[in-house]
Amino acid sequence: MNYSTIKKTAVAASLVAAFGFAEVAQAQQPTVFGGRSQYRTWSIGVHGGITAPNVLTGGSNAFGQKVGYFQNKVGEYYGLTIRKQFSHLFGLELEGNRGRIKTYNHNVSGPASENQFGAQSAEVNVDWSGSLNGVFQLGTIDFLRRENAVNFFAKVGFGVLASNPVQYGNNEFTGTPVWNNEGNWGSEIFGDRTATGDRKNKLTGFIPVGVGAKFKLSEVVALNLGYTMNFTDDNRFYGPARTDYKGRFSTVTGGLEFTLGSRDKENLTFANPVAALYDELKDNTLRNEVEALKQRVSTLEGTVDLLSKDSDGDGVSDKFDKCPNTPAGEQVDGAGCPIKFPEPQVVNNVATGSYAAPIQFEFDSSVLKTESYSTLDRLAKELRDNNGSVTLDGYASAEGSEAYNQNLSQDRANAVKQYLVNAGVAAAKVSANGKGESNPVASNDTEAGRVQNRRVEIKK
Repeated sequence: MNYSTIKKTAVAASLVAAFGFAEVAQAQQPTVFGGRSQYRTWSIGVHGGITAPNVLTGGSNAFGQKVGYFQNKVGEYYGLTIRKQFSHLFGLELEGNRGRIKTYNHNVSGPASENQFGAQSAEVNVDWSGSLNGVFQLGTIDFLRRENAVNFFAKVGFGVLASNPVQYGNNEFTGTPVWNNEGNWGSEIFGDRTATGDRKNKLTGFIPVGVGAKFKLSEVVALNLGYTMNFTDDNRFYGPARTDYKGRFSTVTGGLEFTLGSRDKENLTFANPVAALYDELKDNTLRNEVEALKQRVSTLEGTVDLLSKDSDGDGVSDKFDKCPNTPAGEQVDGAGCPIKFPEPQVVNNVATGSYAAPIQFEFDSSVLKTESYSTLDRLAKELRDNNGSVTLDGYASAEGSEAYNQNLSQDRANAVKQYLVNAGVAAAKVSANGKGESNPVASNDTEAGRVQNRRVEIKK
């Protein structure tokens, strides 16, 4: 095993440890801030309730009734909502409603000149209303739980409604109207008086401002209870009157909200990042696991430092170097010991041995080592300059079968040939031969000898 292999092993182990830590962290905590795609964010709702011609902030309506207290005439109100939640704190809601609003002045009676032009009560039919509201999650009473079950919210928006006011001469909203939205007056009350009414289903802008509470009944269904004040821009919202106040009314509603999407995902409305962070800080099991992982990483880093130390710079770490203090630049085997190359034999002044130092290979490999490149580059230049030829004899150590080693030796010779061809030497000038286990230059009984036998000899 050389330094490169040790380094790769250490890096791989580090990655496995880091990935294992990430998996544990992922399993131990919810990814609260992982994006809206991991939550259910769409919902639809139905609701119904009652209306009142006053609001909690006080003031007067255009019919002349002081609204600092709750009047005893109420109307019905019902509708639908579609909501998109953008975070656990904010969402946008499209709301549509219809219903009736009733108001009367029980303190006024007598001649028409003193009695709201003869009208004692008014009824406003809201044929339809639509608004776009921003919904803000204000807080929760169970913030220490992983998932909220009760949330408080506030909303504000802008909308348009189509309304038809009708006025009566009594407080029972019965009999012949003394005025309606088409401009008709009761002649028995007003004599020759005339008036011009608004068109039927007149459009009025309004601003809804409300608060409420949301109760989680299941993973899909929630119960909503809310109070909303509606401020219009119409001073004839309840019909003609002596005063010039903008019309206003309030609603008290209850309804069910249904969350859309896969039940495998959490409802973003009830997601609670504070609770998740609290659980993480208080989870002793998670903290102990993190500390254990830190210790393992620290130990692994120390092992990597120990394995990577190479005092003599020969490419073999000190832990595995059997020949420390090898001179710089000397080729060594896997144990860090210098390689002894055989001297070329000369017969009749003709070299029959290797032309240059053999090209060495790793065990069971035909991949060239980087330290062989300089030798092969010099050989390629000489062959190109002199148009010379060369013979490459590949060899293998004695491990494995002879047939396998024959093929391995041929692959080693071909690898050297391919390098020379890529360097510009004509392929016809290079002969590559596989010699298998034959002609060992050292004993195959020791690793040092087997290292020397894994070679390609270069002959001219």
